[in-house]
Amino acid sequence: QVQLVESGGGLVEAGGSRRRSCAASGRTFNSDAMGWVRQAPGKEREFVAAISWSGRTTYYRDSVKGRFTISRDNATNTVYLQMNSLKPEAPAVYYCVAHQLLLTIRAGGGEYWGQGTQVTVSS
Repeated sequence: QVQLVESGGGLVEAGGSRRRSCAASGRTFNSDAMGWVRQAPGKEREFVAAISWSGRTTYYRDSVKGRFTISRDNATNTVYLQMNSLKPEAPAVYYCVAHQLLLTIRAGGGEYWGQGTQVTVSS
C-alpha cells in the first residue's frame, strides 16, 4: 500500500518556523516529482512548492518565495518543507503530493496524496 505520511503540522506563532516532513512508503518515489499543496476552508486548493525527482529543480508560489524551502532525501523517500517567517493567515491543510510530472504539482495536482495536516499561524 502506497502511503505519504506527513508530520510537522500544528500551531505556530507568526514569524516562527516549522519543518514539515512527508515520508513515503509502499514504493520508491525517486523518479517522481513531489511537493506540497494546501487548502484553506472555503478556498481553492493551491500549489505551495514542488521539487523534481533529482532535487535540482524547485518551484514555489510567489507568496512563499524566500520564506519556504522544499528539499528531499531520496535515500529515505522523504520530502521536507521548511517554513520560515510564517505569516498569520487562515488555517490551511497542507497535503504532500507526488506525481511523475512536476508541472502537475505546480498546477495543484498529484497522483498520490498524504492525509493532510493543518498548520495554523497565530498572530
